[in-house]
Amino acid sequence: MYGGQAIIEGVMIRGSRGCSVAVRRADGSIHLETIPLLDWANGNLRRVPFIRGILVLIETLVIGMRAYTIGANAQIKDAGEDDDAEIGAFGMGLMTAIAFVLGIALFFLLPLFLSRPVEAQSDFLANVVEGLARLVIFLVYIWAIGLMKDIKRMYGYHGAEHMTIHAHENGLPLIPSEIRKFSPAHPRCGTSFLLTVVVVSIIIFMFVPREPLWLLVGSRIVLIPLIAALSYEFIRFTGVHSGHVLADLVGKPNLWLQKLTTAQPDDEMIEVAVSAMQTAIEIDQRETA
Repeated sequence: MYGGQAIIEGVMIRGSRGCSVAVRRADGSIHLETIPLLDWANGNLRRVPFIRGILVLIETLVIGMRAYTIGANAQIKDAGEDDDAEIGAFGMGLMTAIAFVLGIALFFLLPLFLSRPVEAQSDFLANVVEGLARLVIFLVYIWAIGLMKDIKRMYGYHGAEHMTIHAHENGLPLIPSEIRKFSPAHPRCGTSFLLTVVVVSIIIFMFVPREPLWLLVGSRIVLIPLIAALSYEFIRFTGVHSGHVLADLVGKPNLWLQKLTTAQPDDEMIEVAVSAMQTAIEIDQRETA
């Protein structure tokens, strides 16, 4: 199964043997690079339920940031005269760490403290309020960043990535007329994973005591790998069993959410997604030959 993500003016596609990154340059050309998979994340443990979800999450973060770096550096070079200007590994690592900390604070700790005043009534009600607050914050965040011009374009590339994967999975030629037959939404989308994480966290945290405070706060951090593992298995189930009535039913909210994070791409965006897909396919065929 191929997957991927949108980046700045580009698309990353992950195959079974490697990743490809295609970025549209200012002169209209498409810049292509490849990213190797992480060996330690693709061994026998990759087939073990729940453990594989944690491995996938870590690998996705690492490879995803490398892909973002490629896209960002291409835009930096297009915007200036210095061809040597670029974001290094340290700079991208620092930004990733800051984003990770802010993400935990915004989506896990803020809802927790917003629910604290309700604890006097009941722990159950406090957990419900916390869960609803987390869901609302997540949805508002997704909607708000979509108002930014650059993010809107990224959502177009996101749609192009999904539609191209759909076409490939259905054995159709990777040309715009065939690719446009499909929806920009895809059941294995990373946005779907994030929504699933929010919902699963609501359920898991229902069973965590709200006292003492250190346990309450600590649980919102240390349980993230467990929540990610459960969420991955859910997304995998709905993706593998796409077309099954039950899988399609429980996966509907994830597809609805993608109306906020995908957009109909133009032909140039589709061309970039096709370049990334074809390169990923070539890597797989070359490595297995």
